[in-house]
Amino acid sequence: MRASALLLAALATVSAASNTNVTVYRNESFLPGNILPPPHAVTDGGAIVDLFLSLSSSTKWKLVSKTKMQGNTGEPEGMARVGDERLFVTSNQYTESTVKYNATINGTDRTDGAGYCHMLIYNLQGQVIANASLTPPGDMEYHGGGIDYDGRYVWITLAQYRPNSTATIARIDPLNLNTTRLFRVGDHNGGIVHDIFTNELVTLNWNGANATTFSLNEYPMGFTPMPGFTHPMRDVPNPSFYVGYQDCKFLGHHALPNLLLAQRGYNYQINFNPVRPVMLCGGVATLDGFSLGGIALVDMLTMLPLWEVPITLTSDLGVTLTENPIDAQVVDGKLRMWFMPDQHNSTLYIYEAQ
Repeated sequence: MRASALLLAALATVSAASNTNVTVYRNESFLPGNILPPPHAVTDGGAIVDLFLSLSSSTKWKLVSKTKMQGNTGEPEGMARVGDERLFVTSNQYTESTVKYNATINGTDRTDGAGYCHMLIYNLQGQVIANASLTPPGDMEYHGGGIDYDGRYVWITLAQYRPNSTATIARIDPLNLNTTRLFRVGDHNGGIVHDIFTNELVTLNWNGANATTFSLNEYPMGFTPMPGFTHPMRDVPNPSFYVGYQDCKFLGHHALPNLLLAQRGYNYQINFNPVRPVMLCGGVATLDGFSLGGIALVDMLTMLPLWEVPITLTSDLGVTLTENPIDAQVVDGKLRMWFMPDQHNSTLYIYEAQ
């Protein structure tokens, strides 16, 4: 969409109580009827798990639709279906690139760069409804990661755009885009999911190499006041070196087949509970310049991949479909995956497993 058209379409700019600047482009509610739709965990999460376990490297994927997204999407890092009519997308805009050091300095490997993070709301025709600015100018934590919708909030990490750095955990009210920063962590964080049954947050660090868990049952008394850093209740390395997870979705707690769990190395002699908290994750592995995409069901307690599937499909611009944002749905008993891989000039791709 041209800048002049965006200006003509803009209806209002409001400042939320949490200092979130929101620009509205269409005379549509952020959520239809101002109703909060239920999340995957209480709707189709179980069906997604069941259908995902039937996927393999030989699965055929049928293109259902591709929708051009209006405006400059920046780098879409995460997206979440919020009901059947809205899509929330993390949009990162960079004004200064990071530059790699020749050696590690202060624990990290590159300069801080500069930019800012936005949250975009789209209808499913690809029209932008609103744009919320989540970071002020000059904020070092300008990189928004993967997102998760839990039935009440959209959860996001706002981090420095470099490993071994810092991040702030925030939640966004999808009814008005008010953004609340809850606590900080002493590492880069990207993907995030909210287990609505245990009220725990699981966050992923740079390239999904490590997962940290925080109990919101202890908030705020058990959390270090900002700008101090809160330590996680659990810290688990990712045992999979297949892809670096970027965007994840909480699917609920599910009883998984015993054979599958045994194959994944679970020990039934140590108070094992076969009902596991599961998230759906997507990402890429870059090996010698080659980018291989993949999606996985992941046990949130151990980070063990329960089922992994390679995705070799690319966008019309040649980008691996799982480069950044993913989501899923079940339609007429079939699994559909949602992808938005391209930067700035983005298209939403929906594929169905055959």
